[in-house]
Amino acid sequence: MSKYGPKASEKVEEALHEMKEGQLKTGTGRKVTSRKQAVAIGLSEAREAGGKVPKRKAKKTA
Repeated sequence: MSKYGPKASEKVEEALHEMKEGQLKTGTGRKVTSRKQAVAIGLSEAREAGGKVPKRKAKKTA
């Protein structure tokens, strides 16, 4: 069974396309330059839209 649904791949594809055009921004308004960051934004948007995306990993505490 697949981990990610079709909505997730759509959102990631859109985010990468925006990044290449130079229009994708971070939460603070800066331009996204990293491919990894663009993928993370796309997955986050897919989660908000109710797409099939695994939960985020819990942060480790010291």
